[in-house]
Amino acid sequence: MTAEMSQSRAADAEWLEDEVLDVPALDDAALDGAGVIGRALVIVVDDHLQPGASRASGAGKSVGSLVTELLEEAGFEVDAVVVVPAEEVDVRNALNTAVIGGVDLAVTIGGVGVGARDVTPEATEEILDKKLPGICEALRSSGLAAGATDAGLSRGLAGVSGSTVVVNLASSRAAIRDGMATLTPLATHVIRHIAGGDDQAR
Repeated sequence: MTAEMSQSRAADAEWLEDEVLDVPALDDAALDGAGVIGRALVIVVDDHLQPGASRASGAGKSVGSLVTELLEEAGFEVDAVVVVPAEEVDVRNALNTAVIGGVDLAVTIGGVGVGARDVTPEATEEILDKKLPGICEALRSSGLAAGATDAGLSRGLAGVSGSTVVVNLASSRAAIRDGMATLTPLATHVIRHIAGGDDQAR
């Protein structure tokens, strides 16, 4: 990562620092002792939330609660749920905050279709250092098999930014439930590999 990219991420994320980064971080010993795989941040891209609005829609809050529940069941400590408008700059800012905050996994929900405001993949691509196309393929394949059409047709990306695994999911409940079941073991493997504890992915 270049110095310019780091400075850009810091500037983009500044507006979210008070909301997300003030959550006390568990150190590695605490995480291991609690059997926690890692820290996660959930970013809900809410098409009903207008830029500058201070309150998320009911649907956005519901989605955030569902993803949090599934992540915690899989062994992740969820730092926060951030609900942002479907605007590229807002999605990118939230992702940069996740990376700067050092979370192990950042999951975005929504904005992966072909509509005019579906810009999550574009925002994600800007901050990725390395892509993980295998995760995207697995999510689309399992989504179609589960009958989650939006998951099967998703333009979502997956990759690594800094030491954070970043994954885009579609927003239907079927896509979320199936996607999380597919994603969590794969993300766990990558997180351990990044930490140097698993050489099998090489």
